[in-house]
Amino acid sequence: MMKWKDLRTRVRYYGQYFPLTLNAFVVALALWLCFRIVRPTEPVKGEEVSSFKPLIQLMGKTALWFIVALIGFSVLTTFLCWLHYLLLRRHNRYQLEFDFKPDGQHKGLWIETLLRKARRPFLGFIKGRLFYDDRRLTDKFPMASDKRKARQFWREGVSGKSRILLPDIKEYAINGGAVYFEDMLQLFSLPVIQRVKGHFYQAPGQVSLHEQEALPRRAEQTETRIDQLRKVEGEYLNYKGFEGGDDVRRIVWKVYAKSRELVVRVPEIFDPYASHIYFYASFHTNLKTAQRHNDFAAEMLNYYKERVWTAYEILAGKEWEVKYLPDQQLQIPEQLNGAAFVQRVISNSTWHKDRELTSYFEPRYGSVLCISSFNDPSEVAQLLDQCSAETVVYYVKLSDTFRSFLPWTWLKRLFLLRPEDRLKRIRGRWLLSPLRLQLIRREKEIEKALQNSNVTVGNI
Repeated sequence: MMKWKDLRTRVRYYGQYFPLTLNAFVVALALWLCFRIVRPTEPVKGEEVSSFKPLIQLMGKTALWFIVALIGFSVLTTFLCWLHYLLLRRHNRYQLEFDFKPDGQHKGLWIETLLRKARRPFLGFIKGRLFYDDRRLTDKFPMASDKRKARQFWREGVSGKSRILLPDIKEYAINGGAVYFEDMLQLFSLPVIQRVKGHFYQAPGQVSLHEQEALPRRAEQTETRIDQLRKVEGEYLNYKGFEGGDDVRRIVWKVYAKSRELVVRVPEIFDPYASHIYFYASFHTNLKTAQRHNDFAAEMLNYYKERVWTAYEILAGKEWEVKYLPDQQLQIPEQLNGAAFVQRVISNSTWHKDRELTSYFEPRYGSVLCISSFNDPSEVAQLLDQCSAETVVYYVKLSDTFRSFLPWTWLKRLFLLRPEDRLKRIRGRWLLSPLRLQLIRREKEIEKALQNSNVTVGNI
């Protein structure tokens, strides 16, 4: 049986092909009422008729017909511009051209669009929208500016720059689009389907962070020497054969008792080339599939990504080189590197149950680890026992995603105020969600494990 959410998505998708809008019915009703008002009526017998009444009716009728003519002319030019673009698309194969640019200060993206050779209706509009991820639609974005080539008078087409905000921080696949020609009152919205393809991603933004100092543990290459010697732990139970000059106090007698071979433990060394910070962020969870893929989990994933990206970007601005190690396999363009690569990886990461925290993080090398309330508390406690005070653990408390003044949220819904986004729409339901109680128990256990450990804890 089709879910209500899927049905609503399908109705919205196919409804865009219907050219009449709600405005058309409202304006038609308003015009009918106006004509009824200005229509001449026979005076009632014995009623005194004002000498100004015919003049007022004439003025009202004249103004009404002027408005009707103006609206009609706008509607006519809308149809003509729509037919003109259909011919352009058929003969010249013109399509909607677009390019995405990140919004550096706020969540969302800027989209720059161009529709070549198109004409705008008289006092009307040209708008566009994109289809992504199986019949989902972006909001309409206007194209209201004339695009001209350098040193030429004739227009190249109509263009626009708009900010679009999508629900999740992730990569989206574009599988089509549409251009709409609308009149001055938006009575008609005439679509032209655009067969466009592409990918774009909504990047995480920055949030405030109580910064903790993180220092390198080990280097991959001995090319960058640092002034301060850093301790690098040897491999646990990593032995080598006894050689002349080795300290006899490091002989492992247990191994000698079993194999009659003299071996020594590899000691901790002070490496003058420890110039890399290894940054880990775990997206692992052992929650059920339904709990990993509902609206609550999606919002908590966005919340977590923003804080992981913030921690990375702040560390990347320091003197050390930061290396981010993802915990899942992702297809990222090879031409990306540095911060752009990490931002793309974080954006595409999802909650998963494949790679556990204990098999992902290397306590000997890792300097920074990000964990969340979705991680298994027993795994967190097991891992923290292997970490030293030099390990910085950023703990993201996911229940804070829905932190708000709930009575005010319910009061707004009582007066039928439409929520601005999905987070505000589901915030009121979070209080009654079974996932909330489960998450609170996890958070208490993780916080207890962090308090009993030696690591440096940072809360985001």
